[in-house]
Amino acid sequence: MGTIVLSGTVVLVILGFGNHVWWLAAVALLFLYVRYGADATSTSSSAGGAPSQTAPTTYRAYRQRRDQQAKWERRYRRERPLEARRQERGR
Repeated sequence: MGTIVLSGTVVLVILGFGNHVWWLAAVALLFLYVRYGADATSTSSSAGGAPSQTAPTTYRAYRQRRDQQAKWERRYRRERPLEARRQERGR
């Protein structure tokens, strides 16, 4: 996938010598690849670390993530009552 994007970028840069709009297209292509393409492949191949920020595939996965988040928030409020109160006042 990376070689296709790089080849396309080179073609757009070469076309950009005649029309500078192609350079903008090359920059946009690289931005989209770095933002979504390369990031998605690197996070899916990693075994540990932060969970992916993609949408849940099922409602069950969504509920599990929601329940886990609620559990973490309850634990935070229980272990750090002053900080939790300060956050609630700021809302």
